[in-house]
Amino acid sequence: MPRIAEVRAPAEPSSPEQRARHLRILRAAARLGSEKGLERVQMHEVAKEAGVAIATLYRYFPSKIHLFTAVMAEQIDRFDESVPRPKPGTAPEDAVADVLVLASRQLLSRPTLATAMLQCANSANAAAVADAGRIDMKFRRIVLRTLGIAEPTVVDVTLIRLLMQCWYGVLQSGLNGRVSVPDTESDIRIACRLLLAPRSNAASRTH
Repeated sequence: MPRIAEVRAPAEPSSPEQRARHLRILRAAARLGSEKGLERVQMHEVAKEAGVAIATLYRYFPSKIHLFTAVMAEQIDRFDESVPRPKPGTAPEDAVADVLVLASRQLLSRPTLATAMLQCANSANAAAVADAGRIDMKFRRIVLRTLGIAEPTVVDVTLIRLLMQCWYGVLQSGLNGRVSVPDTESDIRIACRLLLAPRSNAASRTH
């Protein structure tokens, strides 16, 4: 398991040039992570692939946990931009299941990278790795939007947090070969129906 090498806040890109450099690093890490997996990816390889100095890489990402958690956050951002609107007549919990199944298919299409991202995101301390919290917030916004809940209750937030933890576990089982892809998708749909049944707008569901 990679460790966080330093206890310091990573730099945040501010200028267009810095943001472009930051994105090149994330894309380079994703390519190398897809090919090699977390343990075999070396930070100097990522810097070379992205065309940046190693010091620049470490300024933004002090460890591989920072780096691959950020890769996952960036991929969730891109996924959010392409999430289709629920089909008319679809129950909200089933619409969420459709979104999670789509996200799962995209992640499982690159299993080596998915394993790296999940390993890092699940082990990241939110106090040290800001992108871990960004993943949680983005996930919550996607689910709430799909459910049609504008003002979530404490229960809503709790249910979504539990759903996220369940989704991670199901994905990990799929990546480990313990669950088939069809069973993975079936488990996700069952989890959505069970965990989202008590949500605040459940009474408005179409029966």
